[in-house]
Amino acid sequence: QFCEEFKEKCPICVPCGLKLAEKTQTAIVRHFGLQILEHVVKFRWNNMPRLEKVYLKNNVMGLISSGTQSILEEESHIKDVLSRIVVEMIKREWPQHWPDMLKELDTLSKQGETQTELVMFILLRLAEDVVTFQTLPTQRRRDIQQTLTQNMEKIFSFLLTTLQQNVNKYRRMVRVSFSCAQSAQANCRVGIAALNTLAGYIDWVALSHITADNCKLLEMLCLLLNEPELQIGAAECLLIAVSRKGKLEDRKPLMVLFGDVAMHYILSAAQTADGEGLVEKHYVFLKRLCQVLCALGSQLCALLGSDADVETPANFGKYLDSFLAFTTHPSQFLRSSTQITWGALFRHEVLSRDPLLLAMIPKYLRASMTNLVKVGFPSKTDSPSCEYSRFDFDSDEDFNAFFNSFRAQQGEVMRMACRLDPRTGFQMAGEWLKYQLTAPVDTGPMNCDFSVLFLSAKTGEGLCSIFSPSFVQWDAMTFFSESVISQMFRTLDKDEIPVNDGIDLLQLVLNFETKDPLILSCVLTNVSALFPFVTYRPEYLPQVLSKLFASVTFEVIEESKAPRTRAVKNVRRHACSSIIKMCRDYPQLVLPNFEMLYNHVKQLLSNELLLTQMEKCALMEALVLISNQFKDYERQKAFLEELMAPVAGLWLSPEMQRVLLDPEAFISYVGADNKIADPVLEDPSGLNRSRISFCVYTILGVVKRARWPAATEEAKAGGFLVGYMPSGSPIYRNPCTEQVLKLLDNLLALIRTHNNLYMPEMVARMGETFAKALDMLEVEKNAILGLPQPLLELYDSPVYKTVLERMQGFFCTLYDNCFHILGNAGPSMQQDFYTVDGLATQLLSSAFINLNNIPDYRLRPMLRVFVKPLVLSCPSEYYETLVCPMLGPLFTYLHVRLSQKWQVINQRSMLCEDDAADDNPESQEMLEEQLVRLLTREVMDLITVCCVSKKGVEHNTTAAVDGDDDEAMATEVTPPASAELTELGKCLMKQEDVCTALLITAYTSLSWKDTLSCQRTTTQLCWPLLKQVLPGNLLPDAVSWFFTSVLKGLQIHGQHDGCMAALVHLAFQIYEALRPRYAELKAVMEQVPDIQRDSLEQFDSKLLNPTLQKVADKRRKDHFKRLITGCIGKPLGEQFRKEVHIRNLPSLFKMVKPSLETDVLENEDGEGLNALFEP
Repeated sequence: QFCEEFKEKCPICVPCGLKLAEKTQTAIVRHFGLQILEHVVKFRWNNMPRLEKVYLKNNVMGLISSGTQSILEEESHIKDVLSRIVVEMIKREWPQHWPDMLKELDTLSKQGETQTELVMFILLRLAEDVVTFQTLPTQRRRDIQQTLTQNMEKIFSFLLTTLQQNVNKYRRMVRVSFSCAQSAQANCRVGIAALNTLAGYIDWVALSHITADNCKLLEMLCLLLNEPELQIGAAECLLIAVSRKGKLEDRKPLMVLFGDVAMHYILSAAQTADGEGLVEKHYVFLKRLCQVLCALGSQLCALLGSDADVETPANFGKYLDSFLAFTTHPSQFLRSSTQITWGALFRHEVLSRDPLLLAMIPKYLRASMTNLVKVGFPSKTDSPSCEYSRFDFDSDEDFNAFFNSFRAQQGEVMRMACRLDPRTGFQMAGEWLKYQLTAPVDTGPMNCDFSVLFLSAKTGEGLCSIFSPSFVQWDAMTFFSESVISQMFRTLDKDEIPVNDGIDLLQLVLNFETKDPLILSCVLTNVSALFPFVTYRPEYLPQVLSKLFASVTFEVIEESKAPRTRAVKNVRRHACSSIIKMCRDYPQLVLPNFEMLYNHVKQLLSNELLLTQMEKCALMEALVLISNQFKDYERQKAFLEELMAPVAGLWLSPEMQRVLLDPEAFISYVGADNKIADPVLEDPSGLNRSRISFCVYTILGVVKRARWPAATEEAKAGGFLVGYMPSGSPIYRNPCTEQVLKLLDNLLALIRTHNNLYMPEMVARMGETFAKALDMLEVEKNAILGLPQPLLELYDSPVYKTVLERMQGFFCTLYDNCFHILGNAGPSMQQDFYTVDGLATQLLSSAFINLNNIPDYRLRPMLRVFVKPLVLSCPSEYYETLVCPMLGPLFTYLHVRLSQKWQVINQRSMLCEDDAADDNPESQEMLEEQLVRLLTREVMDLITVCCVSKKGVEHNTTAAVDGDDDEAMATEVTPPASAELTELGKCLMKQEDVCTALLITAYTSLSWKDTLSCQRTTTQLCWPLLKQVLPGNLLPDAVSWFFTSVLKGLQIHGQHDGCMAALVHLAFQIYEALRPRYAELKAVMEQVPDIQRDSLEQFDSKLLNPTLQKVADKRRKDHFKRLITGCIGKPLGEQFRKEVHIRNLPSLFKMVKPSLETDVLENEDGEGLNALFEP
């Protein structure tokens, strides 16, 4: 505290600082002395007499000249603070009051290495402050940058000369003898400093400086790539230079790097660095070189084929070979770094036809075959990549996330390569697939995971884990074949497809038998990848179906009592989704085999325990998809009736009706009130739960999949068309309607019962075992908090779930699926659903009952999967009868709920009181807070979807990923001119209570602490809603409240650029539109902190005087923004920072306005514009 007060208040800071900074003092004392001087320059400079400024400047330059230790002895923090002081003075005085600054620095640099290094630091720091970070006022920045630019030739020449001289001296000394090592080291230090300074300038100076003297700078940098001490700095500079954007013509000289000399140096440096083994310094250098080659490729792609008149370089082949060397390097990071450039080359109009690149495709694909194999986990030692991964990744989870995105990127690039050469890719995939089918299974060392041992003991045979050598090969091969085969079908004409080869491969895959679930999963993917060949040979379809059906019931050991492992569950699920995909994408092909398929499914369904409920429903969905191809309403309706008969029988039975209507009976039926001795093995009510699940899954599958033909003529012929809307659009009927509507009452009863389970007395009825049955699943929590899922879920261990976990899963899935049915019912059954008698009342008394007790994590999916799709698909005819009666109470309720939630959060952040009652209160609070954020986004998105037309605003119907709270928001915020209210929006705004709820929710939400929601609401919702009520007579208090809400939002979110710009724009719109009618707005403005009253008067007078010429919109808005600056919140880091004031100096560059008096037509010479037109 004493030190800070001393810096602030002591009148003799300058002499004290200079005294403390003397060379004789210890480093820590000198550093404090220099800090005092820096503080004086930053905060007291404006009030210092001129002579004192000169005195301080001369002494600081004296310190650089003779007041520091030698370059190798001086502490780096002393050098840093000394250069900062000089830069702070330059920012305040150069060039106007210190024209000789550059000369003085040049003179200093001639004194020796110590001074030269400090001059480099000063020049670098100056460029960073002025150009990179722009930390000074606009006019000062402009003055300094323009003066730097004017002197750039001298500065660059100085930097290059310094670099060259010191490198030459360094090389000479190193050669001479060991005794010169100190001196050599000093020259090396200056060389490094010169390279760092160059790096700070190369990024923004005119390209002509970089390519001057036949690209002397680039040549020097290439030479330095082979100098171990300087190579990283040189590569950095080279990378910045080669990555430059700008006019193509100016970038042409960069192609010199494809020349023989440059290529030789780059490649030999890469080979040397790689040959030295894995040393961090060399590895960092390799990464830089790889980036240089990538940037070179990008420059070539930009220049070739443009107007710049550039030829394919003679060394293009050599470049590709060296680039491939990086793609085959053991480091997974280096391999991934090359992918974007490969993609650009394969996509390029000219290069993609180049024979050298085409010859590279097989090599690239061969490299990809290796690169797709998932090895290199930092914790392992089973591949040379592991050692490199330990440098690049903190954990296996990090590596796993990286590898997954790297693999996806490779898939993209492989498809591009196969677009140019589809046959090669297919041939390689075929060879690899054949090899894997015959290779013996290698499960790897048995000690890799306790769960593998556990399972092996049970089965008597070794199965693969996800690390097993066999599985990683199968996995890679599968990804490869999937990528190249799909691309081949897109690229080749129908008659060019190698059908026989494809069918041979399919035959081999179908005949392959394995009891390993992980490998079988890969086999199924290969079946799907090769399936398009069956469209040429439909006789193979039955074989494919029987392979898939065998996998639907796959078990490692038949009749085993142990629960299935995750890998087995995945195989069965995979087989089901393959069947669905096949029926969805190739329904015409499967239709002739419908009876066989149907009989097979019936046989599987006859055994209640053979399949899980999800598996049963997946197979039924596949049948429904094929039935859509009947294109005959009566036939399809009869089929669906038969298919759903077991469900209808169960769902409409008196017992089920009793259970679904009464919460207590329901709790008892599903077993949630039992006390259970062995919570792992004992589960007497499991079958009851599965029956309810089966019914709900089936209804959902049918509602989701049953459809009328897409072509109107076919629909008409098949009896699906029942009439036309007044607008002329056709009205269809869905063959599933009758079946589904008869089950609707009980579905709504189940939803009502489920909502009522959250009542305190019902929760109390659940036994001790199930007290937390309605809680959130662990997976959901992790997703909301943005925590990664555990990387290596034990695929191999049986999934032993406690009854509580199974109960939680049951309630969660049931809740979601019920609302999915309601969300799909509108699009599926259309008018037949919307005209159900008293539907609005029925929904209000089931889905919207007991909302107070329903937790946020259940309310969110309800809004997303039910309310939103229902509203979006509802025709305007039913707004009055269905949508408005439902949304009115809902929006009113949601506003109250969210306001209370945010109030709690705000109070909590104010009090920060400890609450030791909970086991883990902090993480619980974080979870609750994040849930409120996500619910807020869901609600605001729903209101926007309902109220604002989509002309200018694209609504994303899929919700943002949980936990992905990325606030890198757009700064382009002016709302689209066409953001108007929808028909539904107008309908809702006619009802006074709903209108009030919508406006209050929208404007209150601006000060809730969720930046993403604030920005979306500001840009999309607030103004259209307010504009709707402007023609009416708003109360002055209401107008003031709207305006104040926006200013409050600015206070909270002003630190985020995107949000701030949107809120300023909204405040400006409101003030401009309403200030002429409401003087109260001026009173609000007068309360803005630090507002300049005269400036406000000026703004108001222009606004209120219609006779005055209107100033341009941007200038008016800038003026308004300056007025409300006191409201705009600052980031925490800036709130308590002492402000630095740098004064503007007399302008260097004045714009001379042309005199208005002289008439252009008659200037002094008597030759006006007329002269221009004389022959």
